[in-house]
Amino acid sequence: MLAADSSPYRILVVDDEPHIIQILKFTLEKEGYQVYTAENGQVALECIQEIEPNLVILDIMMPVMDGYEVCRKMREDFKMNQIPVIMLSAKGDPLSRVEGLEGGANDYLVKPYSNEELLLRVKNVLEWNIKQKEANPLTGLPGNTAIERELKIRINRKEPYAFLYIDIDNFKAFNDYFGYQKGDEIITYLAGILTKAVEKLGSKEDFIGHIGGDDFVLVADPTRGQFMAKYIIDEFDKGAVFLLGEDDVKRGYFEVRNRQGEIARVSLMSITIALVISTDNKIEHFAEINDIASELKKYGKKVKGSVVIKERRQETAPTTNQPE
Repeated sequence: MLAADSSPYRILVVDDEPHIIQILKFTLEKEGYQVYTAENGQVALECIQEIEPNLVILDIMMPVMDGYEVCRKMREDFKMNQIPVIMLSAKGDPLSRVEGLEGGANDYLVKPYSNEELLLRVKNVLEWNIKQKEANPLTGLPGNTAIERELKIRINRKEPYAFLYIDIDNFKAFNDYFGYQKGDEIITYLAGILTKAVEKLGSKEDFIGHIGGDDFVLVADPTRGQFMAKYIIDEFDKGAVFLLGEDDVKRGYFEVRNRQGEIARVSLMSITIALVISTDNKIEHFAEINDIASELKKYGKKVKGSVVIKERRQETAPTTNQPE
C-alpha cells in the first residue's frame, strides 16, 4: 500500500496491473489527491478499513476477489457502504455497466479513457458525495457545513450579498398541537417556497441552506434580497392556511398547554425573515453574519404576523445601520 502527500481527499486505487496503478497514482497525485493503492480485492477491503478513503477507484477483473465482489461487500458493511466507488473495466457493453451499477458503483468508466475524463468523473463523484452527506435528510438542502463554507467564500472574495435568515414563528407550539408529521409538511413547504424564490427572482449563484428544524438561510445578490424576502412571506402566508385546520383558521389561533400546564392561545403561523444586506465588506467572519441576523430575528419575533427585519451595511452610511 502506498500513500502520497497529505490532501483533503484520500483515494484508494485497486488494480492488479502495476503499470495501471502507477499511471493512476501519478495522474491523481498531480491534482493534489492523497493516493493509496491495492493490488487485489482482498487487500482493498483491508485498506478501506484502515484508511477510510473518500473514494475507491476499482478495477473489475482481478485475482483473489473481483471488483463486483468488493463493491458488494462494501455495500453490506455499514462502515464502508457510504464510500463512493468508480469502477474501471475494459468491458463497455451495457450488461457489464448495469451489473456494476446495480452492484453499488456510483460510476463506471470504460478503458481506455482519457485523463481528463477520469479527473472529471472523480471530481463529480467526490462533490456529489459531500453534498449528500451535508444535505438535510428532510429537505435535501445543504446543511450547516455547506452554509459555513458558502459564507466564507463570499467573505473571502469580498462580494456584496444579501443574507436572509428565515424562521417559522410559533413552530414548537404548532408541532405540539398538530404533531410532527404536519410539522414536517410545513418545513418542506417552506423549503419549496425558497427554491421557487430563487427560480423566479434569483440566479444560479444564489444559495439555499437548511440550518435545521424550521430555520433556513438564503444568500443572494443584494439588489434582489428585499424582493425575495417579500415573495417568500407572501407565498408562505397564502399557502400555510391550507395546512392548518379550518376551525383554527376561522378562529385565528390555536390553543396549546404551556410548560406551566396552562392553556395558552398561539397565533397562526407566520415567518420572520432577518435580512442583512452587506456591501461594505466589513464582515470578516461568518459568525458575525449569524450574530447580526439573530439579533434582527429576535426583534422581528416581537412583531405580530410575518415580517422582514432589515439591516443594510453600506460604505456610504456605516453609522446608520438600524433595523427597518
